[in-house]
Amino acid sequence: METRVLGTSEVKITPIIMGTWQAGKSMWVGIDDTEITNAIRAAYDAGITTFDTAEQYGEGHSEQILGAALADVRDKVAIASKVFANHLKYDRVIEACDRSLKNLKTDYLDLYQIHWPSGSFGSEVVPIEETMRALVELQDKGKIRAIGVSNFSVAQMEEAAQFGRIDSLQPPYSLFWRKIEKEEMPYCVKNKMSILAYSSLAQGLLTGKFGPNHQFAEGDHRSKNKLFSDKDNYARVQQALDKLRPIAEGKNCTLAQLALAWLIAQPNTQAIAGARKPEQALDNAKAAEIKLTDEDLKEIDAIGRIVTDPLKDDNRVLWNF
Repeated sequence: METRVLGTSEVKITPIIMGTWQAGKSMWVGIDDTEITNAIRAAYDAGITTFDTAEQYGEGHSEQILGAALADVRDKVAIASKVFANHLKYDRVIEACDRSLKNLKTDYLDLYQIHWPSGSFGSEVVPIEETMRALVELQDKGKIRAIGVSNFSVAQMEEAAQFGRIDSLQPPYSLFWRKIEKEEMPYCVKNKMSILAYSSLAQGLLTGKFGPNHQFAEGDHRSKNKLFSDKDNYARVQQALDKLRPIAEGKNCTLAQLALAWLIAQPNTQAIAGARKPEQALDNAKAAEIKLTDEDLKEIDAIGRIVTDPLKDDNRVLWNF
C-alpha cells in the first residue's frame, strides 16, 4: 500500500489506518482478544502499517492488545495513541505517555494526540499552553515523533498551534457525516495537516449491513448514533445506500470499500477503519486499490448529501452520550 506523509513530519502513514477502539471492549459487545489480534496481523499483512489507539479504550486494554500484536514488527509500523481529557495537566501528560509506551511495548509513539479538548466530559480545564509544553518536551526527548489533536475546532487548533507544531486532526468524517468540510478541512489544507477520519464508515452504516428495522444489542454504543436513532435520518441512509449499491457493483467492490475509497480521495484525508475479524481488515485494505474517476467522486458526493444536507445538528460528533 502507498504511504503518505503525516502533516509536515517524517512519519509515513497509510491511507487506510486500522482503528482499535473495539479492542478495548468497553462500549462494545462480542469482542474477542484473539480474534482482534488476528485482525491486526491481517491488516499488517495486507499492507496497512498505521494503527490508531488511545489510553481511554478499555483503560489501556486496546493499547496492550495492539502492542503485543505488533511487537515483532514495531520498526515497520506507525502507532498513534491519545491522551484523554482528564490527563491534560503537564505531569499527567508525561505520566499518560509513559503508561501508553509501556502498554504498547515501545519506547516511542509515531503520533500522540489530545483525544478531546480540555474540559470535555466534565474534566478539569487546563490551559492548552501547559498541555502543549508537555507534548513538545516529549517530542524533544524522542518519546513521540509528531503531535496531533482529535475533536478540536479551528479556534482550538489555532490556539494549540501557538505552542507547537500540530501535524494532524482526528475528527468524525465519512460520506454520511461531513461537518468538517465547512471549517476544519480548509484549515488543515492551509496548514498542511493530515486528517485522520474516524467513524469513516459511519459506525457501520456504510457497510449496508444494517437494514431498515435493525436493533442493536444491549450495551452497544452505536444505538446513540444520531444517524441510527433518528428515524428520518435512518430512512435517508437507506435511500442513499440503495443508490450507492450499483456503483459498488460496477467497481466490483463492497459498499464499505467504496465509502473508504471516496474518503481517502478527499483533501489531506486518511480513513481510520476498525475491524473485529481478519476478513474485515482485509476488506478494508482493499479499499486503497479502488480507482474512482472525477465523475465517480461527484456522483458519490451527491448521494452522500441525501443524508447530510438535511442534518440540522451543528455538533461535530455523531452521538448523544
